[in-house]
Amino acid sequence: MCCALNAVYQSNSVLDPNAVFDVERIREDFPILRQQVHGKPLAYLDNAASAQKPQVVIDAMNEVMTSYYSNIHRGVHKLSELSTRGHDEARVKVSAFLNAPDEKQVIFVRNATEGINLVARTWADANLKPGDEILITHMEHHSNIVPWQMACERTGATLKVVPVLDNGELDLDGFDSLLNEKTKLVGVVHVSNALGTINPVEEIIKRAHQQGALVLVDGAQSTPHMRVDVQAMDCDFFVFSGHKVYGPSGVGALYGKREHLEAMPPLFGGGDMITSVSFEKTVYNEIPYKFEAGTPDIIGAIGLGAAIDYLESVGLDAIAAYENELLEYGTAKLADIADVKMIGTAPQKAAILNFVLDCAHPHDIGTILDQDGIAVRTGHHCTEPLMKRFNVPATARASMSFYNTKEEIDRLADGIRKVVRLFR
Repeated sequence: MCCALNAVYQSNSVLDPNAVFDVERIREDFPILRQQVHGKPLAYLDNAASAQKPQVVIDAMNEVMTSYYSNIHRGVHKLSELSTRGHDEARVKVSAFLNAPDEKQVIFVRNATEGINLVARTWADANLKPGDEILITHMEHHSNIVPWQMACERTGATLKVVPVLDNGELDLDGFDSLLNEKTKLVGVVHVSNALGTINPVEEIIKRAHQQGALVLVDGAQSTPHMRVDVQAMDCDFFVFSGHKVYGPSGVGALYGKREHLEAMPPLFGGGDMITSVSFEKTVYNEIPYKFEAGTPDIIGAIGLGAAIDYLESVGLDAIAAYENELLEYGTAKLADIADVKMIGTAPQKAAILNFVLDCAHPHDIGTILDQDGIAVRTGHHCTEPLMKRFNVPATARASMSFYNTKEEIDRLADGIRKVVRLFR
């Protein structure tokens, strides 16, 4: 880490990992949470869409722009050296965050969506043919559906879909019945953004590998809430987005096993992705640079590194335990409201409360809650097939973070009761 960034971190206290989880202390790190909305304290419960940013991330990004910003990997001057070091160290932090065996197996992308598309354009186009099958699940985000539909259209492969049980769990018997020697890749979400279901990805990967299929795990919703270990998981590809882990938007990462990444052709040409260029032939750079054409999001990557430092300072195990406490509290609170129907009640869940009311459309629920300063997400959550599976056009979703409180969940419950009184 460059000296400028060291100064940023030394100015912020690191939380004692053995201390009782002090949510009020945590909230002091997030300046946006201090504001009022419509005259009420903000209760931000839309974290599955995007999480808020701690001051250390804001400071780190400001530090880049005000002290040492420059382009990377080319300049011989001091600012370029500092920017290059900050960007390279961010890749090391992402690698450690995922427990990747080598930082060169981490590719910076704009977000999880771009990471999936990169694999679907490069690996899929080079390896799929008519008769092959791609297996995804019914609970996938559109970002893990559409790229594979497009890949199948280009290659003649077939897309298969694993069903979901009524409680929101993945139907593993259905998975086994669809998995066969034709399956070339399984694309599965680690944590459902709509249901909160935590999928047994290790077991899915084990079964897929026994059939010779690769596995891509969409970790956009798991990385903010639990410790991820791509080596223990044994996935072939893993993607996540920076803005979901309290970093900036516009940056994310794709992890891949070395043998896959080295065999895949680049997606874009130009910039750092070359070793040499002539009009007769271009020699591509080694991984990860082969996949990072043009000037990258330098500030975003350094901000992502700061966000990972912050998450590690709080402690991912402590975060998971506290958020599970919030989930149990919120589930009990909403169960006390007779009109609430929960969508997604799997036994293994992240802190997501997804629900409908017979008497009110989710957009009306969200609008009325907003008047009380409570931010929830309403709509199909980019999972239209999943909404059809549960026969609902949309839902209201309260997705929690480690900076949320039980008092905010009480306010959510009171707000829902208010909606029921208005529409019943």
